[in-house]
Amino acid sequence: MSNDHWATSTEAVSSEPYAGSASQPGFQRLSAETLVADQRLYRLFLLIGDALVLFLAFTAAYWLRFQVGVTLVSDAVPSAGAYLSITLELIAMWLVIFALMGLYDFHNLLGGTLEYMRVANACVVGAMMVVLISFVNPGFIVARAWLVLAWILSTAMVIGYRLLMRRLAYRARASGYFIIPTIIIGANAEAVALANQFKDKVSSGVHVVGFVDPAHHEGEWSAESTTHDFPVLGPLSNVIEIVLRSAAREVIVVPSALNGEQLVGISQTLAALPQVDMRLSSGLYEVFTTGMRVTTRNSVPLMSLNRLRLTTVEAGLKAMLDYGLVLVALPLLLPIFLVIYALVKFDSPGPVFYRRRVMGVGSQEFDAFKFRTMYVNGASLLAADPEKLALLQRDHKLKDDPRITKIGKLLRRTSLDELPQLINVLLGQMSLVGPRMISPAEGEKYGRMKANLLTVKPGLTGLWQVSGRSNLSYDDRVRLDMYYVRNYSIWLDVQILFFQTLPAVLKGRGAF
Repeated sequence: MSNDHWATSTEAVSSEPYAGSASQPGFQRLSAETLVADQRLYRLFLLIGDALVLFLAFTAAYWLRFQVGVTLVSDAVPSAGAYLSITLELIAMWLVIFALMGLYDFHNLLGGTLEYMRVANACVVGAMMVVLISFVNPGFIVARAWLVLAWILSTAMVIGYRLLMRRLAYRARASGYFIIPTIIIGANAEAVALANQFKDKVSSGVHVVGFVDPAHHEGEWSAESTTHDFPVLGPLSNVIEIVLRSAAREVIVVPSALNGEQLVGISQTLAALPQVDMRLSSGLYEVFTTGMRVTTRNSVPLMSLNRLRLTTVEAGLKAMLDYGLVLVALPLLLPIFLVIYALVKFDSPGPVFYRRRVMGVGSQEFDAFKFRTMYVNGASLLAADPEKLALLQRDHKLKDDPRITKIGKLLRRTSLDELPQLINVLLGQMSLVGPRMISPAEGEKYGRMKANLLTVKPGLTGLWQVSGRSNLSYDDRVRLDMYYVRNYSIWLDVQILFFQTLPAVLKGRGAF
């Protein structure tokens, strides 16, 4: 099929919006005009807020340097008037640097940690510019301690402000603000998986209007066509008309659904719509959850997969949360450890601790510690009941397990048997929140999703823990693990730890 065959002229397109999308939740305010207006207003608030926050940071730095006396060298005489003038000039310079480094470009906003990294880099550039100016112009003198404090405070406070603005934007998304109307070109399994991932508009900022199906031709399509509850908007030959009618601002192309000629053709066709961003799916979404890096070799773009799901910043924040909470809690938990140790010791003969061989990041095996909750001859007790043995082999869980001791039932119901895994957290093998840990044999049941699971550390608690634990089917547990891996954020960890885990443990739902 030639490119001209399906590159519809924009002059012949009706200005009426796509009727099939108007009834979908939140679509009423999704249009090119409202989206541009939302983004312009958000940028204005960012600009004004950045200026105010920088003023506060520079003022706080002045107070710390000249009022509190935080200093490196006594090298400057305090002059409020002079520093006020310098502050106003530096704010203007800082804002220009922010703009040049893409901090008001919506491609870098409301997603991931890239925005915060750019803030940190921009503040470093701003501080270095001050050093350069003072070197070139000997008459420009500022206290070194003031500059260092201004750099540290401006970085921390601007990141904090933008974090607050992002939270407010996410709340606004529930009412249809900052939502990008999006069309997916392709209607295969990968396209459906992408559409389902984008269903949560609050976190994704994407409203999937529907699919453009390259497998259908003009005469084979009807207005009622759907795929997995998403409308099929039409064939590839009508792509420009569909984009304009749906007010789409983003088109996601699924390469696995197109042939080479179609892929080149759609790229050339969408070039006629500069207001629409075209993005390519990796083609590996269902298999890999880690990010990708694009490198260029002799003008050839090549993609490489990250080995870990979390970025360096995300991993650092997660480690701070893990170690911080464990170190604070250990003194309080030590008496509980001793009591449980004594109860297990005197309840039944055998070791107090049980080591379970499990898999961690990158398929590295380690021993996960637990208080022993079973009789040491549990295997023979279970072998006496073939029906329960078969049930355990099928579901990897068993209610009314004859192997569990009396104290073991209490420990499992309260999840106290897992307290020794705090040692695994301190050893860096586990996290407080993460997917359910699995044994090497059990890992085979995850199939190709096993690679996804092992890109993050297993957790003491997780979505599987707060959603029913053993009451869940095996497929549900896999689904929840994959959701956590794909949608990880430090806020999800905080939510699970502080707002969901404790109620789940107190209710004892699904614990056996």
